[in-house]
Amino acid sequence: MDHKEFMQLAIELAYDNTKNKKGKPFGAVIVKDGEIVAKGVNDVLETHDPTAHAELLAIRHACRTLGTTDLSDCELYASGEPCPMCLSAIYWANLKNVYYCYTAQEEEEVGLGTKYVYQQVALPKEQRDIQLIKLDKNHSEKNPFALWKEMNE
Repeated sequence: MDHKEFMQLAIELAYDNTKNKKGKPFGAVIVKDGEIVAKGVNDVLETHDPTAHAELLAIRHACRTLGTTDLSDCELYASGEPCPMCLSAIYWANLKNVYYCYTAQEEEEVGLGTKYVYQQVALPKEQRDIQLIKLDKNHSEKNPFALWKEMNE
């Protein structure tokens, strides 16, 4: 298979997902060495899980299948331009190439855009609509970060 065929599959997954009223019109395929290792469709509506995006589900499946969190030797084909959450997961998974067809602007035009989230993330924390409020870490004698450091030295 080639780029065109992998992308066609991602779009078909998105189309069928929408047609079957399972979720929003997004599909994703992860490929390693020319072979499909994972697929995902947007499952937000079916599962009532706002994180059940096609890219995230495909990344989770690929990591379990390959037994690693490092997908640097894989490529992702997504029907639409990844949202900020999916883009973050793409960075965490070390995917180097992401191919997509439908742009964020096209997603916006049908009411699926993430422009607001991108705008919010770009603002200083104090100016965001959702406030991040730091509390005193002395609520517990246990320090998970110190434990992590100790166990990984």
